[in-house]
Amino acid sequence: MNVDLPCGIYNTRYEKDMAIVRTKVHWAWLIAGVVLSVVVPPMLGAHGLSWCVETCIVVVAVLGLYFVTGLCGQISLGQAGFMAVGAYTTAMLMGSGMSYWLAFPIASLTAGVLAIVFGLPSLRVKGFYLAMATLASQHVLVWVLTHPPLERWSGGFDGLTTPAPQFGSFEFSSNQTWFYVVVTIMWIAIYFAKNVGRTRTGRCFVAIRDSDLAAEVLGVNIFQYKVLAFFLSGVYAGVAGGLFAPYITQISPENFNIGKSIWFLGMLVVGGSGSVVGAIAGVVFLRLLLELTTMFGPTVQVVPVLGSLLANYLSGIVFGLVIILFLIFEPRGLNHRWEVFKSWYRMYPFSY
Repeated sequence: MNVDLPCGIYNTRYEKDMAIVRTKVHWAWLIAGVVLSVVVPPMLGAHGLSWCVETCIVVVAVLGLYFVTGLCGQISLGQAGFMAVGAYTTAMLMGSGMSYWLAFPIASLTAGVLAIVFGLPSLRVKGFYLAMATLASQHVLVWVLTHPPLERWSGGFDGLTTPAPQFGSFEFSSNQTWFYVVVTIMWIAIYFAKNVGRTRTGRCFVAIRDSDLAAEVLGVNIFQYKVLAFFLSGVYAGVAGGLFAPYITQISPENFNIGKSIWFLGMLVVGGSGSVVGAIAGVVFLRLLLELTTMFGPTVQVVPVLGSLLANYLSGIVFGLVIILFLIFEPRGLNHRWEVFKSWYRMYPFSY
């Protein structure tokens, strides 16, 4: 019995069986989601719109981790570093007179190529040692961007100003206009990521994640697919950085520190590392939690002695607690809860 479809729904053609969106209800939810994601954020005011723009950018960055960690099973702690490459490359190319629409793909591919370089240790090491190797990439990339010879173009520790992108005579100089670019690219990134997991490449990634030795015995080219996973992860990080630079206008090394890489990985863990829906859910959940801790953080200052410390570090404390609780009680993330609900809904009214 196929529980992937609602009760009473059958696939009679291969095209229908291979489709991502299979039923009219699926189409209704998808169209509603796309429309709401475009219409609602501009109605939330300046702060709400800014939150939505940054959330869309973070979704793209975390989807990059979905390839290398969720599908291929390789730990990466350098996603913010590759995001920095995308942002700085975009800003530097635009500063030299290049159009944003040409600088953006070049910056994304540059981040992907550098991700391959730092992903090569995955062919020899695993687990903790691979985490240390990718952690090194985070520090190396930021250091290179802020020291000679690139310092003269990157602005060093002072940062770099990104010119407003233009399309013809129209200038994307506000969050409201830039939002539509960001949300469009986010949906394209989601569509591509969803499809990769369904292809031969995605299945090879999963085989390597489950057992690279068994995958190699079955004929999977371990070198090729591990490198490809890091490349896709780097490209997505570069895309996120290329979107982030015009949004924040003034980029600096503090925007791409190791804390951001840890947050990205935590979002993937909370949402569910093996699914696109989980990556999106983890980003939205933790960013909403961060927003709530920012809003209510000052209220804990009334606590004697430790009040000011709690207010300053509340977001980090809450983040750590959430990760620990999810690892103990729901290690498969929010996506697992969603799958359980879908199975119940699709089998209804049958109890089994």
